Amino acid sequence: MPDHLEDIEGVLLDLDGTIFIGDRLVPGAADAVSALRRAGLPIRFGTNITRTPREDLVQRLQEMGLDLASEEVLTAPLVAASWLEKKGLWNVLLCLPEGTRADFSHFTLEETSPQAVVVGDLGSAWDFTRLNSAFQHLMEGAEFVALHRLPYWDTGAGLALDGGSFVAALEYATNREATLIGKPSSIFFQAAAEAMDIEPFNMAVVGDDLGTDVAGALSCDATAILVRTGKFQESDLSVRKPKPDLVLDSIASLPTALGVKFG
Repeated sequence: MPDHLEDIEGVLLDLDGTIFIGDRLVPGAADAVSALRRAGLPIRFGTNITRTPREDLVQRLQEMGLDLASEEVLTAPLVAASWLEKKGLWNVLLCLPEGTRADFSHFTLEETSPQAVVVGDLGSAWDFTRLNSAFQHLMEGAEFVALHRLPYWDTGAGLALDGGSFVAALEYATNREATLIGKPSSIFFQAAAEAMDIEPFNMAVVGDDLGTDVAGALSCDATAILVRTGKFQESDLSVRKPKPDLVLDSIASLPTALGVKFG
């Protein structure tokens, strides 16, 4: 086992592309998670998904056959809510789907003079009026919070603009840079480590994306493990940076890599 894997005290697992693809778990994912639990390693599942409330996501994963609890799932909206609390910003304008707003139930949802504008993905609910309202509040000095920077996503029926495209539009219009909360922001990975009561350098981050999972892990000195599933492309290893600490065929190989026995 590589030396840097001997100090792992907790694991942050990406979801889409790492734990599941489409409507099915990656083969061996459920057994791998069970093995990590039996070894006593705390686990968090991290995602930038902003269209789906956490409870709905957990239910979907449970129906696929994964054993997990709601509190083990860390989403960009939840991390953003915690970050806003620490900043004392309680009056917010949310550019988020109705269901995801439950993560901000203890905030005042303000349309006229918000202290912060939180931008995720509204899908077809985006229109000029909503985008211009966010622009005006940002120009007046509201804190600019971005849940992620993904420009588009595959809906299954074709590509569609994602929240990052609207973040970029607002950054261009306001000449301001948003505070990024979701992956690859170190804010997200620090929150995951805190949730497991460990230091970031004792955390292994496992995912299929060099730009979010690996880059974010390395930004806070966590161990970065890339899996050859989901959006992984073999060419990434030769032409793209950053470089992961370890590459596995899939999540199924993780327990063995960490010295954890099955059964």
